[in-house]
Formats: sequence, C-alpha cells, structure tokens
Amino acid sequence: MISFLRIDSRLIHGQVVEAWLPGLKVERVVVSDDEAAHSPLMRTAMGLAVPPELEVDILPLRETPFPAFAADGVRTLLLLRDVQALLEARRLGLPRTRVNLGNVHHGPMRKPVSTSVFLNAEEMEHLKVLHAEGWDIEARGVPSERPVTFTEMVERFRKG
Repeated sequence: MISFLRIDSRLIHGQVVEAWLPGLKVERVVVSDDEAAHSPLMRTAMGLAVPPELEVDILPLRETPFPAFAADGVRTLLLLRDVQALLEARRLGLPRTRVNLGNVHHGPMRKPVSTSVFLNAEEMEHLKVLHAEGWDIEARGVPSERPVTFTEMVERFRKG
C-alpha cells in the first residue's frame, strides 16, 4: 500500500531518510523516476542512503506498477520528482492518495507556496484539478513543520 507520496526534486536525501522514514514506518521506498532509474551512480547512492532493512525500488516512471504497489499491503513511501510525474503516475493507475509536496526548486516563472516548494502556473492548475478530484495535497519539508494546506498554497500562489 502506498502510505505516503512525496514530490521531491531531490528524491532520496537526508530530509527523507532522517526526518520522514522513522515516523512513516514503511517497509519499502519506491523512487519512480527515469533519470534515477537509468543512472547506476544515483541508484547506488540512493540505495545506500536508505536503512538496509527497507526494500528500495528505483524504477522508470512508465515501468512502475502503481496499482500493484497500492494493493500489495507493503507500507510504501513513493517518491516522484515533480508534479508532471504525479500526473503521469495517475494516468498509469496510481490511485488517489495524499500528496506531500516537499521540495520543488525555484526557477523562472515559479512562485513560492511554502518555504521549499515553488510552482509554475501550469503545475498549480494541474494540482487544482487533482484537488477537485479529492486528492489531499499539502506542502511540508519535514514532519515537524505545520503543513501548508492546498487552500493556503493557492492563496500564496495568487499573491506571488
């Protein structure tokens, strides 16, 4: 089962390993990302960062069996790089779940919706559609932070 879905442009890193994993009590970490899946260096580094008792799967996005992971009963942290990957995962059968926006880097045409999440207009519109479909969306870097609700994100984006 997908216990937690995080969008994080850094995928597996210290924040995920030290702050999120202990509290989530997952048995498996799945990274669904083409770049990571095709890079032996990234696969090795991410695999070594995760505690050895956890299963780690690093798969290309279009080869990730989202419905199977959602249904198999293994508590899973799913990591995606960006909102576009979330949309593709949904198209590939990812069932509706809670979404944590953790780290989405700033750049041209991006506006802050939290201290570590910057979205462009297209991403915000896609998230609005998901939210209207019943997806629970929040922004939060670490568990100890107060989550930024989707309504708050929309308002922050509007204020820019």
